[in-house]
Amino acid sequence: MKAFLLAAGTGSRLRPITDHTPKCLLPIGGTPLLDLWLDALHRAEVDEVLVNLHYLPHLVLRHLQARSGPPAVRTAFEPELLGSAGTLRHHRDWVQDEEFFLAFNADNLTDFDPHVLIDFHRGGDAEATLTVFHAEDPSRCGVVQVDHTGLVTDFTEKPSEPVGNLANAGMYAFNPSVLLQIDDTVPHDIGHQLLPSLVGRMRALPVEGFFCDIGTPAAYQDAVRACRGPKVLT
Repeated sequence: MKAFLLAAGTGSRLRPITDHTPKCLLPIGGTPLLDLWLDALHRAEVDEVLVNLHYLPHLVLRHLQARSGPPAVRTAFEPELLGSAGTLRHHRDWVQDEEFFLAFNADNLTDFDPHVLIDFHRGGDAEATLTVFHAEDPSRCGVVQVDHTGLVTDFTEKPSEPVGNLANAGMYAFNPSVLLQIDDTVPHDIGHQLLPSLVGRMRALPVEGFFCDIGTPAAYQDAVRACRGPKVLT
């Protein structure tokens, strides 16, 4: 099993916390977020992970070089941000022979088990699976509508007037055929461009338990506080 760990963001909304630290290396309970993800993916039997880099890449590279143990990690530096979907397309040769592959936003913190996503996608017949949660402010998220079978019937990224609060959690399983939907426009985003093109061809999987999008200083503090209680990503 292969997975993309999307970690190239500049963390602009988290400044000044990210002035000298890339978002994926922010500590949660004393452990960098990147390591929490890699450990969780290893437990889910993911063999290879591709981490894309852009902001302060030397710090991430140094951290990964000092890390030992599985999964195997390859890095891909993006001098110009390709966008989350653009990254998938750029590395399509890496996953084109897979039954399916995974992709995760590295700035989320959750106790969700990636193995649940693997089993759910493998047991269905959709081209893609996206995870969903109930957002307090859905206008800041990708809003999802589903039918009674869990098939996604509509997807709108950051709508000004959300029709509900079921939102994209940034964890995906994709068949390689999905990559044909991504053109060479740069940047090309999963939420803005790819997912709307897959409406009617993807299923939604609810995230049970803790989930936090670490996009702001307040959200980061929430994540730090959460680690003092239930175990997260462990």
